[in-house]
Amino acid sequence: MAIFVTIGRHSPESCAAHNETSRKIMIEWMAKGEELAAKHGVKIVGGWNIHPEHLTIQVLEAPSIEAMEALTMEPENMAMLSWNTLDIKLATTLEDVMKYLVIVQGQ
Repeated sequence: MAIFVTIGRHSPESCAAHNETSRKIMIEWMAKGEELAAKHGVKIVGGWNIHPEHLTIQVLEAPSIEAMEALTMEPENMAMLSWNTLDIKLATTLEDVMKYLVIVQGQ
């Protein structure tokens, strides 16, 4: 399974804490998020919000980038993208980095 980090950003004006439309979208998404992820074989490892920066971070495990794309295209996620920008990053565990470094060092 690949590890992905998503970074969502929004403006203060569109923040769910202050915007009724965004709040409704966020509540619906939170109610269905894990179910939608499981539909695509994706596991939500964790999610964090940094409120003063209007930033949300999630860590997910997925079988492929295609699974992440399919999850992103779900209507509830597309609704979230109406007021958030989303970066999806492929991440590597530090354990895997160390394995790679040992291989490179041995060359």
